[in-house]
Amino acid sequence: MQLARVIGDVVSTQKDDGLHSLKLLVLQPLSPDGRDTGKTLVAVDAVGAGVGEKVFFVRGKEASFPFYPTVVPADAGVVGIVDHCSIE
Repeated sequence: MQLARVIGDVVSTQKDDGLHSLKLLVLQPLSPDGRDTGKTLVAVDAVGAGVGEKVFFVRGKEASFPFYPTVVPADAGVVGIVDHCSIE
């Protein structure tokens, strides 16, 4: 899992049937200390996150697991909203 900040959403009127009624979010990956790192990406949302929230996401086939048994053609998925994060 990786940390990210939701910086936007995607509206698409034409998409694969496997993405029907799913929310797509634009994520900015974050380093453990909260700084922007890496390129932005689009992920399917399994938890109801919104713009400005910190989230954690997974990549690869695991991105579709929260939607099982529906087959979701995604390689990134938001699986949690971060309430608090501390590093010692």
